[in-house]
Amino acid sequence: MENMGQSGESCPFEFNFNPETFKPGDTVSYRVPELGDFPFVGTILAVYGDYIEISPNDPKEPDKRMRGSRESRPVVPGSEAL
Repeated sequence: MENMGQSGESCPFEFNFNPETFKPGDTVSYRVPELGDFPFVGTILAVYGDYIEISPNDPKEPDKRMRGSRESRPVVPGSEAL
């Protein structure tokens, strides 16, 4: 997320990239393989042993929950995200 804006501008989000410390409320950068490596921003709603639940923070679907892998940049299947 570095160098995406104007020179010297930092990212407005503070991400947790450490799956060992994931907790509800953390902001994560997740990806959807069907959409390439484009970064999406979500909020962790719940943490389980091998996956997390993420909110895409979509005002049109405020209750949407997506299942993501538990890794530094979680993977969300297209069937969950699209």
